[in-house]
Amino acid sequence: MRIAVVTGASSGLGREMVLQIGDRYEKIEEIWVIARREQRLRELQGRVPVPLRILPLDLTRQEDLSVLKDRLEEMQPEVKILVNASGYGKIGPVGTVTMGEETGMVALNCQALCAVTHLVLPYMGRNSRIIQFASAAAFLPQPEFAVYAATKAFVLSYSRALHEELKNREICVTAVCPGPVKTEFFDIAEMTGKIPFYKRLAMADPKKVAETAMRDSAMGKTVSVYGPLMKAFRLLAKVIPHSLLLAAMNHL
Repeated sequence: MRIAVVTGASSGLGREMVLQIGDRYEKIEEIWVIARREQRLRELQGRVPVPLRILPLDLTRQEDLSVLKDRLEEMQPEVKILVNASGYGKIGPVGTVTMGEETGMVALNCQALCAVTHLVLPYMGRNSRIIQFASAAAFLPQPEFAVYAATKAFVLSYSRALHEELKNREICVTAVCPGPVKTEFFDIAEMTGKIPFYKRLAMADPKKVAETAMRDSAMGKTVSVYGPLMKAFRLLAKVIPHSLLLAAMNHL
């Protein structure tokens, strides 16, 4: 059975990726949708022309990862697409966000992503793809978003190295690095602070970000960046010293 696995599928970009996969890939026989909110996952049923396997799991819990491991061993699927879209961020200076929320970002954004990749990879064959959601925050440290940006820098580095490791297996790994996206993400992030106005001006449509991610993955790109603003930001982060960019961000 050919399947896709999507984490963070209950909302935001994870949800959009489920819709994209369901609409684009006729050979996918089932999509395994993973998130904590079971009801939100069930709302996806009927939205795509592909059966969904609902897996209400908290990927920061070892016992829930064991459920995924057992299901894979039992079903022995051929995973054609893995999308790691689980993640969250909290705005605020280090120490003002609770320790649990700071370490929780590392646990979900990094540790859980690695764990799911590790569990799913043995079931992936040639011409499969892994799509890891990083962020444009990976390109530059982010004051008052320090932990989140650091976790996304990890995802970008990990994904690019993994792509090189898997070339001989013909598995493409794409790190998706959008800027701000109009999803529930910022509803959660702003519980502890406010995003700068210039980020509000750059808000992107989640559907367009997901479409670009799917297209870039199909083209074999290792990094997917949506929109001219974020592409320019990536270039600036490469050529201008980070100290100058950080000073400019603080001034804004």
